[in-house]
Amino acid sequence: MKKLYSIFKQGIIFDNPLLMLMIGLCSAIAVTTNVSNGIGMGLAMTFVLLFSEIIISLFRKLIPSMIRIPIFIIVIAAFTTIVDLVMKAYFPDLSKSMGVFIPLIVVNCIIMGRVEAFASKQDLLSVIADALGMGLGYTWVLVGLAAIRELLGNGTFAGIQVMPASYEPILFFILPPGGFFVFSLFISLNIWLKKKMEAAARRKELVSKKEAA
Repeated sequence: MKKLYSIFKQGIIFDNPLLMLMIGLCSAIAVTTNVSNGIGMGLAMTFVLLFSEIIISLFRKLIPSMIRIPIFIIVIAAFTTIVDLVMKAYFPDLSKSMGVFIPLIVVNCIIMGRVEAFASKQDLLSVIADALGMGLGYTWVLVGLAAIRELLGNGTFAGIQVMPASYEPILFFILPPGGFFVFSLFISLNIWLKKKMEAAARRKELVSKKEAA
């Protein structure tokens, strides 16, 4: 369980796909003008990542290495299609607002990277922990970005007016430059938090060594 928790935690903070690995940025900046979009994109990505990793892990020993990439793409495309059709059927407004970015999950660097680097080499429980960690790490960043950008840029939260009527929206935050600005603040916060956690772990290790001595 300790190993699984460590894998899970890596995706949340230490190897966060957006803040540390810097992949999947295009869709992240594009959809985070609204909290609903951020939640929808994060959950869609997590679903595709989780089930793609599970399938690849289960059949990793049967997949010929020479054609592994086309097979990975087919698996990812299958689950992306499921997400796309479900959203169009049950959440049409959300699907319309995110446009092409749901179908483009199939070529998202995060999913292909994790499938190739992790799922094709690890056991089932490990890939589940990895997919959930990476997916939730991706989702919390999207929702955080969207909350700040929507609140400052529109005065709303998930489409609900929360700022007073006298508030003048700062359109800069809705535009791509504003998205990158908020994103840079998130990167700084994540690096600071990572250093604090690493320092705390080192202190704990030193105390354990002193007690053992």
